[in-house]
Amino acid sequence: MVVPGSRGAEDKLYHPPPGLQEDAHVPDFNSYLALYRKSVENPDGFWKEIADEFFWKKPAAAGPMLQYNFDVTKGNIFIKCMEGAKTNVCYNVLDRNVRDKDLGEKVAYYWEGNSPDQSMVITYGQMLAQVCRCANVLKKMGVKKGDRVAIYLPMIPELVYTMLACARIGAVHSIVFAGFSSESLCERIMDAQSAVLVTADGVYRGEKLINLKQIADEALKKCGERSVATKCLLSSANANRTRAMSHATSWDGARDVWWDEALRDAEEECEPEWLDAEDPLFILYTSGSTGKPKGVLHTVAGYLLYTSLTFKCVFDHRHDDVYWCTADIGWITGHSYIAYGPLANGATSVLFEGIPVYPHVGRFWEVIEKYKVTKFYTAPTALRLLMKYGREPVEKYDLSSLRILGTVGEPINPEAWHWFYEVVGQSRCPVVDTFWQTETGGHVLTPLPAATPLKPGSATFPFFGVEPAILNEHGEELEGEAEGYLVFRRPWPGIMRTVYRNHQRFENIYFNKFPGFYVTGDGCRRDKDGYYWITGRIDDMLNVSGHLMSTAEVEAALTGHPSVAEAAVVSRPHKVKGECLYCFVSLKDHLEFNRTLQDELKRLVREKIGPIATPDFIQNAPSLPKTRSGKIMRRILRKIAHNESDLGDLSTLADPKVVEVLLSQRSQVIA
Repeated sequence: MVVPGSRGAEDKLYHPPPGLQEDAHVPDFNSYLALYRKSVENPDGFWKEIADEFFWKKPAAAGPMLQYNFDVTKGNIFIKCMEGAKTNVCYNVLDRNVRDKDLGEKVAYYWEGNSPDQSMVITYGQMLAQVCRCANVLKKMGVKKGDRVAIYLPMIPELVYTMLACARIGAVHSIVFAGFSSESLCERIMDAQSAVLVTADGVYRGEKLINLKQIADEALKKCGERSVATKCLLSSANANRTRAMSHATSWDGARDVWWDEALRDAEEECEPEWLDAEDPLFILYTSGSTGKPKGVLHTVAGYLLYTSLTFKCVFDHRHDDVYWCTADIGWITGHSYIAYGPLANGATSVLFEGIPVYPHVGRFWEVIEKYKVTKFYTAPTALRLLMKYGREPVEKYDLSSLRILGTVGEPINPEAWHWFYEVVGQSRCPVVDTFWQTETGGHVLTPLPAATPLKPGSATFPFFGVEPAILNEHGEELEGEAEGYLVFRRPWPGIMRTVYRNHQRFENIYFNKFPGFYVTGDGCRRDKDGYYWITGRIDDMLNVSGHLMSTAEVEAALTGHPSVAEAAVVSRPHKVKGECLYCFVSLKDHLEFNRTLQDELKRLVREKIGPIATPDFIQNAPSLPKTRSGKIMRRILRKIAHNESDLGDLSTLADPKVVEVLLSQRSQVIA
């Protein structure tokens, strides 16, 4: 790694502000290099120091902190961290803070509702009591160690209570984003064989009321038809707004349990279940390249260590910070950097239920001013949306409390980076552009705010214990300035352990292509100074508004329509979302492609997957471009969707005339 001196304008470096360096956890680049070298040359010593900050009912056995095999040619892939140790994550993020660190009166969350007139302050002591009550209710419902609990809740305190209650009793939580359809919810309940579903009657997103209980009922009905019986614990998401709605909510007395009634008499103490270091903590489903979502499994000890350390260093956490991550806990960002990472550090966070532009376009800045937020972590998609409204809505608010900005979900384009840095951060707050995945558990490529000179759009350098490499198509490692497949040569404590109930799929997806390496599926460029730049997905995946989904999943939904014979889905650049869905559909003989059909297809995708997957463009494709062996040439479809004229070599196509037809119809779709 070489940090350059003076560069041209295109390589301008943004250095950390001196005031931030004075008391930072990692105060300069040389300190980062020294710690990084220690983390890769002496990982046992490095991670033992981190582990010593936590409570262990039983210490780890003698031997390496991390044991692993990344090479499928040498046997099954495995990763183990602190084997033999026993602990409990909930105890470490709540009891340890309340009892050992005397933080019972410290604010854990400022909950900010969808409407600005609704808020709540929750201390660590109150959190612990509520989590114990919820844990006791789950135990009374028959949930025990190892059972799976599905959680389908909006961004309300009960979501955090429930996930930590599961962690406390050794149950495995499976949180499903409360925007997924009943089919997607059913699929995840079925795969995990969840014993209980925790949901809510409804939630407002802006002015829109979403009937979560109705969606949950539909999902459970489908599960019942497929021989999976699941109990339902129902929370009133926003009691003072939707209680009237709850009276009209459908009710199954043999299955449904009302949250308020169940918790009313529950005890506020619950002994934690002491778990092995490699016991499962949670499953989180992410889109798979085959179309079937895969259950990414994270385990107790390694995930705790990694989320705690990445939060502490990447956001340079201080005791008096007010930290705000705008993600939803239904995604990995919320798991790691709203719940587990901040709580492990005794942080004060904002828990936000709303959306960026409701009830006005200054809502984000209003919340920052209200709570005097110091660290602000959001998505490029949200920034691009807010950029459309200009500087004025930002400048109306006092954002002087901000010290560090962060982005997550997708590579940030330089225009959005500069707007974030200059307009929101007033050119004084470093922007930590973090690259990571559901599978990695936490940040793997990221700046450290007081240590790393920034290049807009670059994820900069690896975090401690992470060893990236860039390979070409033949698996040869590329040195120096290069572009190719981003892989990692060794694990870190927070990496996923398997795909739930399908270890073979885990090996096939992440380790078969290049034995000896974890394959991210992302392309990457390393510049002459050693900075890493993520170039996008290499496999058949889409990144829409920071949410990863597979082309196969959307194609399966489209071909579920009786009129569609075949479908192919690619991405197209979008000014706000980053990428949007551009779909090509081939209809069955003699059927007409019209607006009604397009609307039906969009509705079908929403029903099967959820609103986030709604296609922006659907083009009639009498035929799809294929090779003589029948493989769809997605490279050509991407160029058509991108409105490019140079389509490259078409000699391998079975019928090149297909491309002419698609090109002639493209303008009609985009118009």
